[in-house]
Amino acid sequence: MKKLSGFLLLILLCAAGWLGWAALLPVKLPDAGYKLLVGPNRTMKQIAHTLEQDGAIRNRQLMVALARLSGSDRKIKAGLYRFQGSQNMLDVLQRLVQGHPDEASLTAIEGWTFRQLRQALDRNPDVRHDAQKLGDAALMQRLGMPGASPEGLFFPSTYLFTPGMSDLDIYHQAFEVMQQQLNAAWAARKADLPYSTPYELLTMASLIEKETSSDADRAMVASVFVNRLKKGMRLQTDPSVIYGMGERYRGNIGKADLRRDTPYNTYTRAGLTPTPIALPGKAALYAAAQPDDSDALYFVARGDGSSQFSSTLEQHNQAVRKYILKKGQ
Repeated sequence: MKKLSGFLLLILLCAAGWLGWAALLPVKLPDAGYKLLVGPNRTMKQIAHTLEQDGAIRNRQLMVALARLSGSDRKIKAGLYRFQGSQNMLDVLQRLVQGHPDEASLTAIEGWTFRQLRQALDRNPDVRHDAQKLGDAALMQRLGMPGASPEGLFFPSTYLFTPGMSDLDIYHQAFEVMQQQLNAAWAARKADLPYSTPYELLTMASLIEKETSSDADRAMVASVFVNRLKKGMRLQTDPSVIYGMGERYRGNIGKADLRRDTPYNTYTRAGLTPTPIALPGKAALYAAAQPDDSDALYFVARGDGSSQFSSTLEQHNQAVRKYILKKGQ
């Protein structure tokens, strides 16, 4: 038994020695250097796969094992990293853990509210927080848009920036990108849509963004909303009610909430909401600009991420019984 234990110990020591030797074996990078973008949600396995594919490390499984053994896999910091000359696996791993990327990043998610965007920027350790103590109105004034509601005006994307850059610069960049995307969608819009300004299209896109994350359904959701507006029907979209509830929302809305009037309650008020209710992405903008041609006036969630669309109230009630009421039994 002692001989066996000694043999196993020898194997473990040899394995550890080989792991250490392999981790220190250098890789010659291209003369122009190598760039690695680490997003906020990338796993160590994904990062190691990219590094191996690009020839920056020799073995991805080895790097994943090294990261797990050292606990580094839970400490990777997002950003854009530049590597030059000869690098070994340990060099790369230490750099990712220590942080201080050549360019940091901020990711704004499609469907976020402006409040969530502000929270993400306020928590980002790599930006200079010039806007953190400003209210929304004061912030918009600093951005050169006095009196404007900030909701929906900033494009959801990943923004790279030099560490220490002002958060005001990132707001400016996100605003400019949204203007470019919105103007492109407006220029590509179909004729005879029931909104007369790019801002109304932006508002419609935000409702679409919050109603569905299904690529296949966005243009049909847009079609339902457009058809209802043309007929003078109320939009009756729950996300707008939730937005109007603000901090009163606790995860559910009831009949009383649907009856309680707010500027954003599309059950009690006709037309579009007075402002967007979220940050819409490119797909939602183009769905608002180019809705499907249909006579659908209703839709209901099937429970699998998709929606059932109906042209009549009778069809819609049947779909509700099938997908909502039956599910609750």
